[in-house]
Amino acid sequence: MENFIVSARKYRPSIFDDVVGQKHITDTLLNEINNNHLAQAFLFTGPRGVGKTTCARILAKVINQKDNDDPNLDYAFNIFELDAASNNSVDDIRQLTEQVRIPPQTGTYKIYIIDEVHMLSSQAFNAFLKTLEEPPKYAIFILATTEKHKVLPTILSRCQIFNFKRIQVKDMVNHLKTIVVKENIKAEDEALHLIAEKADGGLRDALSMFDQMVSFCNGDITYTQVVDNLNLLDKDYYFKVTDAILNQNVGEVLNYFDMVLEKGFDGQLFLNGLNEHFRNLMVCKDAATAHLLDVGEIHKAKYNEQSKNTNLTFLLNALNINNQFDLEYKNSRNQRLHVELALLKLCHIKNMLNSATTLDELKKKVMSI
Repeated sequence: MENFIVSARKYRPSIFDDVVGQKHITDTLLNEINNNHLAQAFLFTGPRGVGKTTCARILAKVINQKDNDDPNLDYAFNIFELDAASNNSVDDIRQLTEQVRIPPQTGTYKIYIIDEVHMLSSQAFNAFLKTLEEPPKYAIFILATTEKHKVLPTILSRCQIFNFKRIQVKDMVNHLKTIVVKENIKAEDEALHLIAEKADGGLRDALSMFDQMVSFCNGDITYTQVVDNLNLLDKDYYFKVTDAILNQNVGEVLNYFDMVLEKGFDGQLFLNGLNEHFRNLMVCKDAATAHLLDVGEIHKAKYNEQSKNTNLTFLLNALNINNQFDLEYKNSRNQRLHVELALLKLCHIKNMLNSATTLDELKKKVMSI
């Protein structure tokens, strides 16, 4: 049986142009290389799975390349990687600094990639300081970390710092679509959007979930299957609950919430999802903010349709109520009743708004909800 290679490794970028969602960093690094303006120490910082180590390896490979080089030549003997999570002692750093003294046999530079650098002990950091401050002209250090605040300020001051950002949903979806085509897989756009949203800005997480769904769906990924397999709450519940709230149908609202609980979802997760739903309806109401709605085309049409039946005053009050109940959720002794009370108040917003005859009265009624 042929060995399976996970998508995160199989489609790991080998050139800067293939890096997803970090153009502000890749362009800067390419300009530094082209202008021969390279720093001797870099710090790549940002959330997990956004391309820090990948960019470090690409940079390490490109630094030594010349125009007439074989593109397959990667100068592997000039690149040294150290995982600071498991090699965080003074002795490990002293061994590295001993290696730094030896000039490269081929190429111009020796590159040292230290991953999870925040895991180094204070003594190891101090042992590394002198080498980082006055490295040989052929040595370049690339440090990567998810927790920049744990790195000593004296180390930070000696590095050129690049802040990697969370990858946007649309960029992840586009990347997943290219993989779908290459792997000859069928996938609904809504399903890919859901995977990207669940990944929370980490492309590696999105690719791991994508592999999982390919196996589960046998190469035909649908929205419903992603919801079931990744244990997500279907967006359609929020559309139905909102319709019931707008119609002031208390019984229907409570029954929908009961269905959510029966599926094993937490009440606070439901409140957070409903808050996000109200927020999406709000941004739909203004053409200037419509681009902030980052969902698939099918759900975008549903949001646009439902937003026509809501007014801004209702949404602002609904968001305020939901947010207040969300903050108090953990301290509630009866958490189910706590959420049900929030839903009851949401159902009565329209009555209170309609019964107010003056602006002052409206303000009082809103504050008393």
